[in-house]
Amino acid sequence: MSEPASPTHRRSGTQQQKRPEMKVRPIGPIVPPSNIQGNALMVVIAIMAFLACLTLGAVSMVQATAASWQSQISREITIQIKPDETLDMEKALTQARDLALTFVGTKDGKIMDDDATARLLEPWLGAGLNLSELPVPRLVIVTIDETHPPDFDAMRSLLKESIPQAFLDDHRTWVDRLVSMARTTVMIGIGVLGLVFTAMVLTVIFATRGALSGNRHIVEVLHFVGAEARFIASEFQKHFLKISLKGSAAGSICAALIFAVAGFWQSHSLATPQSDQATALFGTFSIGFLGYVGIFATMIIIALLTTLTARFTVMRTIYEIDLMRSDPSRTDSPRS
Repeated sequence: MSEPASPTHRRSGTQQQKRPEMKVRPIGPIVPPSNIQGNALMVVIAIMAFLACLTLGAVSMVQATAASWQSQISREITIQIKPDETLDMEKALTQARDLALTFVGTKDGKIMDDDATARLLEPWLGAGLNLSELPVPRLVIVTIDETHPPDFDAMRSLLKESIPQAFLDDHRTWVDRLVSMARTTVMIGIGVLGLVFTAMVLTVIFATRGALSGNRHIVEVLHFVGAEARFIASEFQKHFLKISLKGSAAGSICAALIFAVAGFWQSHSLATPQSDQATALFGTFSIGFLGYVGIFATMIIIALLTTLTARFTVMRTIYEIDLMRSDPSRTDSPRS
């Protein structure tokens, strides 16, 4: 027969049975995945991305419209002949057209008849005009080669000698003004983009510092126990990368949808007063494939700027922690 177990052995067996199992606490992120500051920053980045993409699309639209206008104006020149009692207008128009076509660089010449001239003046003088009763200049439109234009000065001098009432308009003044306007608009757009990016970077700096102030003790403990600054910075970098991608994607998609809806409306409302007025003021609302590529690139640039700004801010804060640790006289009070 076996001997009964001693009380000591019974107590140790009971303790071993009642001892709870050790559970490993799940590791949480250094930066909280979602908080009020993160949501507010996401909204701000979405607004900044929306404004940046709208500015980029508007600049590309204006530039494309100006280029189209410039091409149309540069493709043609106009010969204007003022009426005179001693002048045979029809003969002078034919002579001016034939003289212009003798120059190298001209392709075609067209005399605007009375009906076409009346249609040009109809918005100002009304319908049913009798041009024979009005001293209205007549026009000859000459199509030229844009790559190899004719000698306008020589053409102007020859026209003046042959037909004193003729005046050559090569639209150079309008082209120069149009190019200047397009360049000014592009520079203004670039300036607005720069302001938007600057405001976004400053916002990210303050948001990152706010997130660090709420988790500074964690950063200090991790840093003091040996965690590298690059590891801590990478954690914040991942956090702000997710926020910036969500915000910039939302803003960019909204801007792209606005351009797509506006282009769809314009293409399906042709020959209406609203569409004609919008086309006259802003040109076509279509930004094309390159415009949407630019919007996508803007989204990526905003996300990268936000991520890099967060990283540099965290590295700067860790550097300040090291300075305070090496010099106890330093405090957290704002420096002058």
